[in-house]
Amino acid sequence: VQLQASGGGLVQTGGSLRLSCKASGINFAINTMGWYRQAPGKQRELVATVTSGAATNYADSVKGRFTISRDNAKRTVYLQMNSLKPEDTAVYYCDHWPPQNNWGQGTQVTVSS
Repeated sequence: VQLQASGGGLVQTGGSLRLSCKASGINFAINTMGWYRQAPGKQRELVATVTSGAATNYADSVKGRFTISRDNAKRTVYLQMNSLKPEDTAVYYCDHWPPQNNWGQGTQVTVSS
């Protein structure tokens, strides 16, 4: 199983980023996938999930700002992040939901104030 997250970077408050996570070694289309994040000194937390049927769910802290989506043909899950805040600064990971510890390296998102 390999889940490779990309698309992070440094943005100013209010900016946007689009993260991508390409999966291999899994039957991607049937799995619920999730984006997670871990800020320095904090536990990893769930940000958003998307089911095989494209139903979505979000943490309260990102509702209305983030959008999770998937492209089964490309075996990729996306996270569109708008109106970014400094508290969104973290390393972002994707995995199944529930997670199966396929964290990989993640992608760093840094939001400057």
